[in-house]
Amino acid sequence: MIILASDHAGYLLKEELKKFFNKENIIAIDVGCYSREAGDDYPDFAKAGNAKVLEDSRNVGIYICGTGNGMVISANRNPKIRAALCTSTQVAALARGHNDANVLILPGRYMKPRKAIKIVKVFLTTDFEGGRHARRIKKL
Repeated sequence: MIILASDHAGYLLKEELKKFFNKENIIAIDVGCYSREAGDDYPDFAKAGNAKVLEDSRNVGIYICGTGNGMVISANRNPKIRAALCTSTQVAALARGHNDANVLILPGRYMKPRKAIKIVKVFLTTDFEGGRHARRIKKL
């Protein structure tokens, strides 16, 4: 299952991703926020997203705030979350393949929907490589 979360600065990009998922018949759960009005705090939505992601080991999260930094810091407070701020398809592939990231973070104010969708596709279709990378993950 895909879990979507954003603050007000990530709301518009999250809505574009929802349109893409709907078009592709992909089910995603939106844990908020639900408007562009300021006052929605990213830590609250990172926590809500984390709770849903951790319900099933197959779940992945996609969290969005203005720069992505607030969400990545907040999400990674949970030791079972490996959130990665990805600004390219290459970084997304490595985050999944080498770091077994279970949450993708996007910078809503600095990324166009078309690029975000490309990054999401790579993130969702790249498998963890295991091997030496698994050894490193165990050290976290």
